[in-house]
Amino acid sequence: MLALLLSLMLLAGCAGGTETGVPESSAGGMSADLSAPAGEAAADGKTAGTHTFTDALGRTVTVGRPERVTALMGSFAEVWLLAGGELAAVTEDAWDERPFELPEDVVNLGSMRAPDLERMIALKTDFVILSSKVSEHVDLLDTLEGAGLTIAYFAVEDFEDYLAMLRTLTDITGREDLYGQNGLAVQAQVDAAIARSEGQPAPTVLYLRAYSSDVRPKGKATLAGGMLADLGCINLADSDTTLLDDLSMEKILLEDPDYIFVTTMGSSEEKAMASVEELLISNPAWNSLTAVQNDHYYVLPKELFHYKPNANWGDSYDYLADILYPET
Repeated sequence: MLALLLSLMLLAGCAGGTETGVPESSAGGMSADLSAPAGEAAADGKTAGTHTFTDALGRTVTVGRPERVTALMGSFAEVWLLAGGELAAVTEDAWDERPFELPEDVVNLGSMRAPDLERMIALKTDFVILSSKVSEHVDLLDTLEGAGLTIAYFAVEDFEDYLAMLRTLTDITGREDLYGQNGLAVQAQVDAAIARSEGQPAPTVLYLRAYSSDVRPKGKATLAGGMLADLGCINLADSDTTLLDDLSMEKILLEDPDYIFVTTMGSSEEKAMASVEELLISNPAWNSLTAVQNDHYYVLPKELFHYKPNANWGDSYDYLADILYPET
């Protein structure tokens, strides 16, 4: 009888152990979770572990937590990193134009306008970030969707656009803290710079873009032009649209702006500034301008006013506010 009781107890112990691969401590409360299939819809109607948003082309995009991300623009790669993401590949402008350092294992896909798609797909990319403002990117829509890739288009023309993109990407990565650090904190810096213009006389400005063979006035629809407008400036290109088509020293003399700002385009700043010299500075009337006489002629740094400044938007606004409102 004793032997029989011991045998029954042994059998009972085996039946209550880990034969199914579930530890004893998992029995009971965890059983309901283990029975739920992967990707089960959450109670709020969203699929667990995913984020759904509308991209810059009006497309509805649903993405999980991607691990092999490609950005087809250097500035967008930087925003993804600022959101706490990891990068598998990016186009060569990330090395040529951006001030940030990339991990050594990030793959260079070549030109932003003609990236190596075969290599990108071979990397098992699971999320692609593109620009709706680059026509070549928009042309890739059908090809990339046909390859089964999850893709999203963004457009960043001003600080609000940057903030919205960062919000979306930190929602994907789950890094709310980085939205605060690289978004809300920057917004506070931008707001403080703009506040310096309140109650101050509105300065008149001429904002110019210099190319290797031309110089063109630009208005508030541009990166630096938008910042100048936010800071309370009256841009001659906004108030006199004829300047956009016909830049002449006569018109500049007539308007006589308080400040003149220049940004250079292209790979050679030297060639761009040679155009400014030839078309404007060499004119004897240049030195009679109020802006020139008051040393209010500035060539703006590319990293803050040509390339998207991203987490440095606040520094861009501060740079201009220090020039325009040094007493505040």
